[in-house]
Amino acid sequence: MKGKSFFHTIQVKLVIIYLLLILVAMQLIGVYFISTVKNSLNDSFTNNLKEQADILSKFAAPSLAAKPDPEGDSTESTTEDLSLVVRNLFSISGAEVQVLDSNGKVVATSLQGHQSYIGKKNKSLAVSRALQNISDNEEEIIDEDNTRKKMIAQPVTLNDKVVGAVYVVASMNELYDTVNRVNQIFFSGTLIALGLTGVLGILLAHTITSPIQGLTKQAEAVAEGKFDLQVPVLGDDEIGRLSMAFNDMTHRLKDALSVNEEENEKLASILSNMSDGVVAADEHGKVIVWNRRALELLDVRTCEGSELTELFDLSEQRLQELQQGRGQTIIIDREPDEEEAVDDSEGVLRVTFTPVHRRDIGITGTIAVLQDVTEQERLEQSRREFVANVSHELRTPLTTIKSYAEALNDGALEERELSERFVGVIRNETERMIRLVTDLLHLSRLDSNQAPLRRRQTNLHDMLDEVADRFSFQLRQKSIKAAVRVDRGLKTAWLDRDQIDQVLDNLFSNAIKYTLDGGTIELAAKMQSQSGMLAISVKDNGIGIPKKDLNRIFDRFYRVDKARSRNMGGTGLGLSIAREIVKAHGGTISLHSELNEGTTVTFTLPLLQEGGEPA
Repeated sequence: MKGKSFFHTIQVKLVIIYLLLILVAMQLIGVYFISTVKNSLNDSFTNNLKEQADILSKFAAPSLAAKPDPEGDSTESTTEDLSLVVRNLFSISGAEVQVLDSNGKVVATSLQGHQSYIGKKNKSLAVSRALQNISDNEEEIIDEDNTRKKMIAQPVTLNDKVVGAVYVVASMNELYDTVNRVNQIFFSGTLIALGLTGVLGILLAHTITSPIQGLTKQAEAVAEGKFDLQVPVLGDDEIGRLSMAFNDMTHRLKDALSVNEEENEKLASILSNMSDGVVAADEHGKVIVWNRRALELLDVRTCEGSELTELFDLSEQRLQELQQGRGQTIIIDREPDEEEAVDDSEGVLRVTFTPVHRRDIGITGTIAVLQDVTEQERLEQSRREFVANVSHELRTPLTTIKSYAEALNDGALEERELSERFVGVIRNETERMIRLVTDLLHLSRLDSNQAPLRRRQTNLHDMLDEVADRFSFQLRQKSIKAAVRVDRGLKTAWLDRDQIDQVLDNLFSNAIKYTLDGGTIELAAKMQSQSGMLAISVKDNGIGIPKKDLNRIFDRFYRVDKARSRNMGGTGLGLSIAREIVKAHGGTISLHSELNEGTTVTFTLPLLQEGGEPA
């Protein structure tokens, strides 16, 4: 596998390309060169044979044209002379030269071993063609010894008359040996050229592949998050410019990732610290991003693998409608657990769905923003109840005053006894409205911090005794016994005497109203050992308060028995005012009651030095 990958490298491919180019070039050059050399040698060899054949034909023409002597002496003399000339002057290395008469009989030969051919007829086709005065008679033949030979037959003419022929057969071994040597030399040169090309190709390919390997290693390092390495720039060529571009790209990528990581950290920090919950889902409605506040509001451990339909209890059709719209909102009521519920109210979530659009694609996701509007709903409900209660509390006395005023206007004013009773009712209802408006103004000042505390050192025993003395007449009317108890260690405290007196008067008045004749009321002050706070309590053994009303007893205009409380002259704001005054002092107020057994209201105040302020 490793060897296979080695042959797939650019360096090996470049070397192979160089070698193939050189090999193809050398082969083309070799074919052309060797063919040219071979043709040149062949032409030179043939021309040489022809020239000698021409010379011999001109020399032998007179001898062959001489008339033969009847006695034969002249003929033998001519034959010997031609044979001597052919052997001495026209002997060609490895060739046989024959001189033929007009009948095709051998007159002379250059080979001593072929003297027996003299007088015999040469039946070669080339000789026949030459005797017919055809000059171009040449061909290559292979003899019995597999020797390639060149054969030429030239006519011998005298006065345009063919008197004989010259027949030359020469071996071509030397020519082909020369061609073979040229082939060997070229083959050796090709091998040397391929070797040198391979070495040079490796060196040249290394100069190309080495920067590429550096770029590859740098790319792998960048993929692993290492942006500090730089690719060396070895020149101003294409690879050098590529290295510079890659270094610039790495630098920009590092900056872009740094900015992206910074933005992601900012986004994560914003999401984790948002007071609203955020849940993001993909185009299929599967949750991909959420923050901690969303988990708290949805009361789940994680949103991983969840879908919007599961988290918000939505149908697929409803979810599609929300995803296709813009800024659609739903309200979710959260029912509190029975063990953890403090009151009967339920939590309310407002969820706003916003689709995420991408150009040319469409909706690619959905973002849901969760807001806890429980407190807002409670405030809105309290506001509505407050307005309704104020309207109701004012409407009743105003209606009474209007009806009695109309009665007086219709003639009741003439009857003194009846008119005095009507005027008394109008006065009582007017005083009731004044008390209501006064309490509302007081609450408004407390809410807006426009009622500053005027603390002064106050004797606790005297303050509690004075409260009991102010209600002595009501106590005697109902035969209720009042007791004041103050711990020995407690003497004085820094507080706003007027406002605390208002708290005590309200609590003591309520205790008298809801305690049956002959009952008891205890007014006590003690130090709490754990918190170090001053605790003042008003305890009675009256009718008590049902459990269902305990959680709302301090709400404005809330009454346990509305008709009875109104008849007793209450406005429903006393406990609310008491709570705000105690809160302004830095304390708390609580109420414990059992139906038909009694009620205990306790409020705590911090013990301060002169000029001190509550935490």
